[in-house]
Amino acid sequence: MRFLLWCILLVLCWPLALAALILYPFVWLILLPFRIVGIVFTGVFDLLGAIVSLPARVLRGPQRA
Repeated sequence: MRFLLWCILLVLCWPLALAALILYPFVWLILLPFRIVGIVFTGVFDLLGAIVSLPARVLRGPQRA
């Protein structure tokens, strides 16, 4: 889908399409640290949720299938 949109952009406005093609790797590299921070925060919040819900799981006892 992205390739098709890029081809349409290439036909309509080729300088913008070439600029997007050249700048895409740099934008990806700039945004990479934010993705890593997002992954870390997701892990931290999952860990905190598991710690908070641990007493309820222990008191509930084993579950039967």
